[in-house]
Amino acid sequence: MKIIKRHIILFLILVAYFIFGHFTHLYIPCPIHSIFHVYCPGCGITRLFIALFKLDFATAFRSNQLIFILLPFAIIIYINYIYSIIKNKTSWYSKIPTWIFYVLIVIVLAFGVIRNFIPYLMPIE
Repeated sequence: MKIIKRHIILFLILVAYFIFGHFTHLYIPCPIHSIFHVYCPGCGITRLFIALFKLDFATAFRSNQLIFILLPFAIIIYINYIYSIIKNKTSWYSKIPTWIFYVLIVIVLAFGVIRNFIPYLMPIE
């Protein structure tokens, strides 16, 4: 149950971060964009979640298209992970072939490069 407590604490920290940011408009800037002036695969994730909390799906999609598409799958895998911990069962995602994760890494890296050349893929400011 320690791991469940850690996940709850992490969730509460994220909620506190978004509440703080909502009232102060101070969010953690992307260090890659700040230093190198290029967009990384994660640029726009904060704006994506803020838009999702407001149910503004168009803005969420424009903030980070790849994460917007992958987020439902990540949520399903995460819920299954927590469920498998609670029930002491093996989760189904542990049977996913390793090569799928390598393909996802290549897709994320390619998105990080391509989004700097196609204006539509750049996060909205």
